Amino acid sequence: MSTPVPSNRAEPAWKEGLKAPPKDLRPKTQDVQSRANTEWEDMFLRRELLMGIFEEGFESPSPIQEASIPLALAKRDILARAKNGTGKTAAFVIPSLQQVSTDSNKIQALLLVPTRELALQTSQVAKNLGKHIQGLQVMVSTGGTTLKDDILRLSEPVHVLVGTPGRILDLASKGVADLSECGVFVMDEADKLLSPEFTPIMESLLSFLPAERQVMLFSATFPLIVKDFKEKHMRKPHEINLMEELTLLGVTQYYAFVEERQKVHCLNTLFSKLQINQSIIFCNSTNRVELLAKKITELGYSCFYSHAKMLQSHRNRVFHDFRNGVCRNLVCSDLLTRGIDIQAVNVVINFDFPKNSETYLHRIGRSGRFGHLGLAINLLTYEDRFNLYTIEQELGTEIMPIPPVIDRGLYVAGAAPPPSTGAVVASSSANVSRTATPGNGTPIGSNAAMIARAQGGYTAPAASAPQTNQQQQQQQQQQQQQQQSNGPPTHAQQQQQNYEGQGQGQGQNQGQGQGNPHRNQGRGGGGGRGRGGHRGHGNGTPRGGTGHGANGRA
Repeated sequence: MSTPVPSNRAEPAWKEGLKAPPKDLRPKTQDVQSRANTEWEDMFLRRELLMGIFEEGFESPSPIQEASIPLALAKRDILARAKNGTGKTAAFVIPSLQQVSTDSNKIQALLLVPTRELALQTSQVAKNLGKHIQGLQVMVSTGGTTLKDDILRLSEPVHVLVGTPGRILDLASKGVADLSECGVFVMDEADKLLSPEFTPIMESLLSFLPAERQVMLFSATFPLIVKDFKEKHMRKPHEINLMEELTLLGVTQYYAFVEERQKVHCLNTLFSKLQINQSIIFCNSTNRVELLAKKITELGYSCFYSHAKMLQSHRNRVFHDFRNGVCRNLVCSDLLTRGIDIQAVNVVINFDFPKNSETYLHRIGRSGRFGHLGLAINLLTYEDRFNLYTIEQELGTEIMPIPPVIDRGLYVAGAAPPPSTGAVVASSSANVSRTATPGNGTPIGSNAAMIARAQGGYTAPAASAPQTNQQQQQQQQQQQQQQQSNGPPTHAQQQQQNYEGQGQGQGQNQGQGQGNPHRNQGRGGGGGRGRGGHRGHGNGTPRGGTGHGANGRA
């Protein structure tokens, strides 16, 4: 990590009376450090805009900002590619605000984003940076809200319009949003906005803008479809590519190889061992989002969840409260993979491993924002092994097996943990508390044990000696004597013993009494426990269980 070069310039007079936030003294990685030692004052921005930048705590431009802002102020079309969390939002908001004239009441800048949460975040950035510009009006419009409110708002002056494509096209086609004088057209997360579902909307929107317009595209990934859009709608765009490597330098990536039924236990272990400021946990479906959030709450941890099928008002409240630190953990689908900037998030967990490298890149980019440290942990099953290899090859990165101890200095700013502290590896055994530890200190069934076995450095514990025939006969005689002292069993007891012999267990939701033919509670479910003391599962009929226990007698 590099340290910023101190500036010898005197503080200008316009900064007097302004209150800047406390300086962020956390170390930053090189991918957000200024490369040309540029200052904001060197960009010839209006004084009111500089005041907003100063009060937001932007000390100096990041590489994407110093590369794109001067070109944008020269009204050049831009196609910019930079990593997640390196300041792309300010790279297009600042030149957009610079070009706005509050003397006109028409919309002069249109900023498009793919999700509603990102629209709210971008509009807030624009309002904060432009709060000293007299008369500036910024409006956000997204789907899931009342159209009537947007129509009433657009009857008043609006200079910068931020929104999602579908709602903006609806307002423009109805003649409510006048884009005839909108000279700045920005697409954030352009790869998503140019996907097949959005491309027809984007082309329709461009027809409402003047012929002399500035088009700027920003994203971390640019698929081939962007080339077609560039050739059709952009005029000699200047291409900026700051993606020497694809993943953020400050994000450390690990994987833990587990079985599907062991994921929640593994997550519980991570929660108890990691030093988490805030975490985002990703699932691949909305149903799994809600189920996992419920399970995390039952484990005693504070947790919110968010997905696309929720009411927009609920999504907004969750996003707002999580950003303000009301809750420590957020479970979500890929709804929040793009652009969401929450500085306190230092851990991202892929509870379900993504199917492609693009999704993976955006997910882990929620931690390690703006050059800070972050941790990405992936829970892998046997079916995910090929996706892991593909993603590593496409991104040119290596996702390491989770070590027995995770150094807190990798994801906690200023942490210098002693060798005895850190996060213990999440065990792949469902009963980690009961798992024996061999002489080399490696828990049986843990990821560390798997790795050691593969490397030939694992020593298995000695197995217990089997019972002799004499011992087995003595045990049977003791059982018979006990039964004789209790009297002969009834017919119902005899049937119950038979069923219990097939599927002794305690289900997650069924409770005790499995195998009783008169109580219809014979299902072992996926959470039964065999007699041998290890976790098992059973598939039963309403009359009795037929389960089996892992490493134990059914």
